[in-house]
Amino acid sequence: MIDFIEGQLIDKDPGHATIACNGLGYLVNISLNTYSDLEVDKVCKLLTHYHVSVDVRSGASNHTLFGFSSASERKLFKELITVSGVSSNLAMVILSAMAPRELQGAIIQGNIAAFKSIKGIGPKLAQRIVMDLQSKFQKMGDMMEIPALQSNTIENEALSALCSLGFDKNKAELTIQNVMKDSEVELKVEELIKESLKAL
Repeated sequence: MIDFIEGQLIDKDPGHATIACNGLGYLVNISLNTYSDLEVDKVCKLLTHYHVSVDVRSGASNHTLFGFSSASERKLFKELITVSGVSSNLAMVILSAMAPRELQGAIIQGNIAAFKSIKGIGPKLAQRIVMDLQSKFQKMGDMMEIPALQSNTIENEALSALCSLGFDKNKAELTIQNVMKDSEVELKVEELIKESLKAL
């Protein structure tokens, strides 16, 4: 099993990266998020997932190496491909459409529309992705590199209020962050709570 690859980045395009390592050139499939993190001619390190698919008709096997610039992106990839109907290539399309934090937030908040907007995903598959992964992501939210709320009294008070109302802490935290990001004016505690409740 190849856990990671480290070497000089020879070339890259939005879907692939070529990395020179010990005299060999490895072609690695990447997402747009990882693409933006890489610099040609620089030494880079990508976490990897080695995937083998077999053609049912011909029996021919296809070996593909997927690369990720962060542990959270690789973890999301592995979770996505456990969903029936999500191939490894479609998982990379999803990861290219949303940053890891946005993707996890969409799943936790049950944002089916976010997945329906991605090419290759219909209403049923979008719903299946959310249904299959939502509870799992809510439980392991702190493992997915979601930044905690800054030491902002207003945000912390709002979070405390939402948790006291019975909302999941990770889901409430993500919602508060999104509300604060989308707001054009500084919100008071009660306003932040009201807007967050609308989104939960």
